Amino acid sequence: MIGVIDTEGDCAEWAFPAAPGSVRGARHAVRDALRGWGLDEVFGDVTALLVSELVTNSLRYASGPIGVRLVRPSPDGAYDGAPGGTGGSGGSGGNGSASVNGSPSDHHGLLVEVSDPLPDPPTERSAGPDDEGGRGLQLVACSARRWGTRRGKSGKTVWFELALPG
Repeated sequence: MIGVIDTEGDCAEWAFPAAPGSVRGARHAVRDALRGWGLDEVFGDVTALLVSELVTNSLRYASGPIGVRLVRPSPDGAYDGAPGGTGGSGGSGGNGSASVNGSPSDHHGLLVEVSDPLPDPPTERSAGPDDEGGRGLQLVACSARRWGTRRGKSGKTVWFELALPG
């Protein structure tokens, strides 16, 4: 890990080097934050899986630091924090046929962001049954309530929201 940026309050943020051990480090940091918030039972497995996929994508294509940010929902379930990562506006993504544009400013669930210095948005691929890769964004699209990307001054952020159960 390059450093812990913030783990106080309703936000946790870290920076990881573009190195293979960062996937494991990001997974453990996310689990620890969720456990500290009492949300590991609710979000732990799926969040760790999706963060692993997105950090792996960043490692594969970017050579700079990788940011991971979690914002927990406020007690009323609303998103309570400014979008982080590389910032910016615009973007695309979706869940099923729903398209999401812009930043995740009206989220009602756990917000997760993975940022890297590469400005190009990720490309969804259709993986065949024998393909070794190409399923990361499909997993995000199928598991998240909403997801998207946005460009920033020095790269991009891929974000997703996991809905509160119930």
